[in-house]
This record gives sequence, C-alpha cells and structure tokens, in this order.
Amino acid sequence: MLKKCLCFAVLVSLVYFASASFAAPKYTWKISHVRPAGASVDKDIHWLAEKLAKDSDGRIELKVFPASQLGDYGVVQERVSLGAIEMAVQPFLPASDQAIQLVNLPYLVNNWNGVRKNYLSGTPFMNWMSEILAKQDIKIVAVWPVYFGGIATSKEPVEPGNPAASKGVKLRVPPAKSFELMAETMNYQPTPLPFAEAFTAIQTGIVDGALGSGAEGYYSNFRDVIKYYIPANTHFEQWFLIMNAELWDELSDDDKKIVSEAGKAFEERRISMMEAETAEQEKKLEDYGIKILRLSDEELNVIAQKVREKVWPVVREIVGEKVFDEGKSKIVH
Repeated sequence: MLKKCLCFAVLVSLVYFASASFAAPKYTWKISHVRPAGASVDKDIHWLAEKLAKDSDGRIELKVFPASQLGDYGVVQERVSLGAIEMAVQPFLPASDQAIQLVNLPYLVNNWNGVRKNYLSGTPFMNWMSEILAKQDIKIVAVWPVYFGGIATSKEPVEPGNPAASKGVKLRVPPAKSFELMAETMNYQPTPLPFAEAFTAIQTGIVDGALGSGAEGYYSNFRDVIKYYIPANTHFEQWFLIMNAELWDELSDDDKKIVSEAGKAFEERRISMMEAETAEQEKKLEDYGIKILRLSDEELNVIAQKVREKVWPVVREIVGEKVFDEGKSKIVH
C-alpha cells in the first residue's frame, strides 16, 4: 500500500513539473510613444496594456514610456528593429527608407473618407507599408490614425492662405525632403530639426513655428510657445503600433492571436474618435489663447494643387520612380 502511495506521489510530481515546464511564457515589454502622459495616445496605450494583460491572464505586461523617454522616435524605431525596445506607437523616420515619405506625402488624401480608404489596417497602402517595414525587422501590429497636419507659429504669417505670399516665418520641419519642399512651396523658410528639438528651437527664436504636427500635437507639446494655428491639412499624420519582428515570430500562435486582436481593438477604438478629436483639440488651442487662422476651401485647394505640382515630382525622384509609382498606385480614391 505504501509503495502504491509513493508511486502515485511521484507520478503527481512528474505531472506537475511537466505542466510547469510547458506553461505559457510571461512577457514584460517596453512600449514607447512621443506624447506626454495623459495625452490621447497615452490613454489608448494604457487601455491596450490592460486589454493585453486581461486577455493573456496576466502573462503579457506592457510598461509604458511616454514623452520620448526612451529616445526620439528615430532612435526608438532603430531600437525596436534591433529588439532593444519591444514595442512603440509612433511615426516612422523616412531616413531609414525613403519610401516611408509616401505615408506623409503632402495632400495625398483630402478628407476623412480618404483616410478610411487608405490609412487603416488591411488597405492596399498599409499592406504595402508593412512590407517595407518588414525589411527593418519591424512588425506593424495596428495603426493609430492621428490627424490632418497644420502649421503653428509664434508670429502671424503674411497671408497664410496665399502660397505666393512670402510669410516671413521660419518653420521647423521634420527631417524629410517632402516637408522641407512643402514649406518652401507655401513660402515659409524651412529648418529641418528632430521633433525633440522643436520646442526649444521655437522658445529660443531659432525658428518661428513648426510644420509637421496637428492640433493635438501642438496643444500637447507647443502651446506655451505658439500664438497661431493654421489648419492647412498639409498631410495626414499616421502612427503605427509596432513591435520587433523577431519577437513576433517567436510568439506562439495563441499569443499572436491575443496581440493581433488587441491591436485590432486598439485601432478600432482610435478610429471611432479621430474626427471628433480634431475639433476638440482645436477648441483647446483656442481656449488656451491661440488664434486659429482658418482657410477657405478655395485657399486649401489652391495650396494643395501647388504643393502637389511642386513637391510630388521631387519626392518621386528622391524615392525612385518605381517605388513612388507603386506606392501611389495603392491609394484608393
């Protein structure tokens, strides 16, 4: 009898240790973003973290690092590619692949309907972009559509709706030729600078304002150094929920499903509020004392046409005719 009990105890122990050895792994991943704590994207990422923890029974934990704490988005993109940072929600640095400039190509889409047709997961354009980023060992899990871009300044530009008028304003632009050319075409003086240096550049008078963000970005990061905002719909700002591709490949099928479904819910949550937030953020700018310089539809159309004529051919030459035409062919009108 004692021998049988001992055998049973040994069997139970073996089953226990075997089960433990095959238990689903636990993960703690760093996730970076560029906005301050409490901003819209920060709230959405914390929502994502809660969902992943719940759906994985606590096995997948996200540690959120806001306000570029882990480095400027270009640095973070490289570190995600190398696996030093597991995840991020941010734009892409065009310098890593010139084709990425097409994501923010000036006046590529004109309205929110165009965004839905082209900037959401599963669209031809985003599928094409996923293939490009895969070459950098980056997996696009989902997208986070942000806003249409505008111009924020510390002094009032001359005739902001007239691209022929010299504005007398120096603008920080992202380090991408398309933004530099766009500013020049609208008769501003562009100064390419990393995002992390923009606030100090405006504060110290190196530049008089910025192009490359939208109402939410300017309110979150620049409201204390700007006095005017022009909602010129310069480009569509698109961010991506990304993770290291090698890490993704190593996940079990069940964990890939958990991450994918959480990413889809994260994206759908954003889509449901992206339009309303633009009006909300413009109102916040006004309430803070920043004057909104609105342009008429006619002025916007004139600017868009001139920018497309002047900027698109140059970008096409920079990224290569084949790549430019391929990317543009993915746009659904």
